[in-house]
Amino acid sequence: MTAIAEPVEPVEVAIARPRAFRRGKGLVGLVLVALVAAAGLIGPLLVSWDPYEQIAGANLLGPSAAHPLGTDDLNRDVLARLLSGIRVDLLISFTAVPVGALLGCAIGALATFNNALDVAVQRLFDVLLAFPQLILAIGLAAVIGPGTSSVMIVVIAVEVPIFGRLLRAAVLKVREAPYVTAAEVIGGGRRHVLWTHVLPNSLEPVLVQLALSMSVAVFIEGAMSVLGIGVSPPEPSLGAVLTTSLHYLDLNPLFAVGPLAVTAVLVLGFQLVAQAANAARA
Repeated sequence: MTAIAEPVEPVEVAIARPRAFRRGKGLVGLVLVALVAAAGLIGPLLVSWDPYEQIAGANLLGPSAAHPLGTDDLNRDVLARLLSGIRVDLLISFTAVPVGALLGCAIGALATFNNALDVAVQRLFDVLLAFPQLILAIGLAAVIGPGTSSVMIVVIAVEVPIFGRLLRAAVLKVREAPYVTAAEVIGGGRRHVLWTHVLPNSLEPVLVQLALSMSVAVFIEGAMSVLGIGVSPPEPSLGAVLTTSLHYLDLNPLFAVGPLAVTAVLVLGFQLVAQAANAARA
């Protein structure tokens, strides 16, 4: 029997995907995320104040050359805490989201091998998705307590059913493709066909969701900090700095403008990257 060649991706499609990030929304999104990441990683080296240092006589000062965004209610430099908070949010986004994606994809892919397991997994996903994100966050924080680890666990718990169902749907669709059937006919084992033919052609929607979930992670961190169950003081985060600033808007408006602007830019960047990736696969 003659072996059937694997499908070759059209040249136009293969070229269009990287091009989506060389101009338009894709490029703007990458630049915005890169700028925020660079500010968080390099910025602290350019700021003379420690984010935890309480400066004598510097209570709720307005913007100045020494303190571009002023100081907070505990005499700490707002810019220093903002830059440090960026690193915390990036750590949460680039750690918790990929972990949730890997767990969800693994569970979703394995569930397709057995009908009973698939039904059980889908009902578990139903339970997790039935809870609004903030209600789930409150419940988990009540059990494990507030902190950065709690935010990460909440993000993982939110993302697992999303990625699990997304990959499961893609696997079930790709599995019916003619080239997958052909691979099985010529003797390809079930596991070999899954890893070689099915999964590589099922990951495109997962990559789009990955960018979207990064922005969701920033939102979850901010919302949990507002509720007092997020990153624990005195550790800074974008949500924690913004929450503290709400009480002192009349004294120092830039106290709130800084974290709010950075959060908006970061979320917008992730959203634009997701839109560009989605347009490239269309």
